[in-house]
Amino acid sequence: MITIGRRSTPPAPPAPGGTTRHDSGRFGPDPGSPGNLAAVPTADQPTLRQPGAPRPAHVRPTPLADLARRLGPSAAAPADDGPQVTGITHDSRAVRPGDLYAALPGAHVHGADFAAQAAQAGAVAVLTDPDGTERAAATGLPVLTAADPRAEMGELAAVVYGRPGEGMLRIGITGTSGKTTTSYLAEGGLRAGHAAGRTGLIGTVETRIGDERIKSERTTPEATDLQALFAVMRERGVDAAVMEVSSHALILGRVDGTVFDVAVFTNLSPEHMEFHSGMEDYFQAKARLFTPQRSRLGVVNLDDEYGRRLVAEAGVPLVTFSAQGSLDADWRAEDVRAGLMDSRFTAIGPKGERVQAVAPLPGPFNVANTLAALAALAAAGLDPQTAADGIAAVPGVPGRLERVDAGQPYLAVVDYAHKTDAVESVLRALRTTTDGRIHAVLGCGGDRDATKRAPMGAAVARLADTAVLTSDNPRSEDPLQILSAMLAGAAQVPAAQRGHVIVEPDRAAAVAAAVALARPGDIVLVAGKGHEQGQDIAGEVRPFDDREVLRAAIDKDRQEQ
Repeated sequence: MITIGRRSTPPAPPAPGGTTRHDSGRFGPDPGSPGNLAAVPTADQPTLRQPGAPRPAHVRPTPLADLARRLGPSAAAPADDGPQVTGITHDSRAVRPGDLYAALPGAHVHGADFAAQAAQAGAVAVLTDPDGTERAAATGLPVLTAADPRAEMGELAAVVYGRPGEGMLRIGITGTSGKTTTSYLAEGGLRAGHAAGRTGLIGTVETRIGDERIKSERTTPEATDLQALFAVMRERGVDAAVMEVSSHALILGRVDGTVFDVAVFTNLSPEHMEFHSGMEDYFQAKARLFTPQRSRLGVVNLDDEYGRRLVAEAGVPLVTFSAQGSLDADWRAEDVRAGLMDSRFTAIGPKGERVQAVAPLPGPFNVANTLAALAALAAAGLDPQTAADGIAAVPGVPGRLERVDAGQPYLAVVDYAHKTDAVESVLRALRTTTDGRIHAVLGCGGDRDATKRAPMGAAVARLADTAVLTSDNPRSEDPLQILSAMLAGAAQVPAAQRGHVIVEPDRAAAVAAAVALARPGDIVLVAGKGHEQGQDIAGEVRPFDDREVLRAAIDKDRQEQ
């Protein structure tokens, strides 16, 4: 464990028996025990269902010849009496009898290398590119060749499953931060406004189909899985769904074949720079959602620099919102009353509506998330006050300022903040709730944007009283190299402004170190992984849930006192 000096005049801890200002109500969800999402398996829990997304029970067969005609004359058209397609997947492990297997080129291997496996599982045809055609044809299956099969896959999936989302209200949410929280809030509002129907949710944490919950593998599913999910939702009576739309999804065609009724833009700040060439490329990826091919109406954050640019450049009608109360916005927040566990405000609408709203999580950024959800639901035709009431009733968002209560005399929370601006926002929000000290645990992921490591180290060193720098998901990188970059950023903070900095590569030990420093009235924040239930180290995902680790550390510390 390595430490460096701290600011010379740290906030004094409260007198023994003092408390943080969270002694009534709640600070985010109080789950009773961390990791209580029974329908979201822990990392070492076996998955009993077949790989891939759930499939609808009934699919009307589509002639392969019809799909070939959609690809144009370049695709070798099978005979009209050829195979009938009842499903489509890009994953050879998820192939079911009757599937069209999309054999896509990858960074290291080609999907055509697994065409024989797909054929053995019951695939009736293969979609691939010219490089994969010969290998796919070796299976004896009909082959559809397209220059860019990924670009065709979404539309073909929509056709195979009968365009399942067209009769459903669909809200897509994009942005750097706030996608998950805003989607949960919007889904809560939908539940209140769709008493006679069922709702769906697709995002980083989980997929919900009515009350069924399925662990998510990525923020936005691949197009084949997404259309299958929409088909299952339709079968089960879902009439409205909210989903997160990542920049990767927009670039890689995961939402091809989908037109959202409402698209929401939360904000934009540097992220995924290992994938995008720069902020302009990142913005242009997000802006794709606000075109007629992807949405019918947009809801945009006017407080964000890139949101204001999107207002000028979007290709669809827009509704704007401002948590800062800009009079230029269609929806704005007024009379914001920041509580210890939530924020209450009046939302002023474009027709003079005055909606009493509650952001069920603390912090100014959650006022913005709440207003975004409310504006989207109002744009979709829901009664604004009914929507606001549904949002207020949301019990919390997994891994987003999620409280861990083991009877300790201080607040302990887990949050997904893994970007500089998100770390700053969470720490500032927590600072308003206590006169005690904040002990923050933070790491940076490996094989991801390295440029944010020093700024994140600086942010936590500047805004926390104790910054415990540790491993996140190092993946293939050396954890010590990642920590070196974070420590360099922390060291750039002037000593008078810097908290006590500890470097502890072992994440569990880092959490224990923060807990050991906590006194009545303090706050322990474990940031970066949130809802995640595994830690990716050198290609191996090991069971690790910040909520469980934090609770165990608190229990052990209390036993040793």
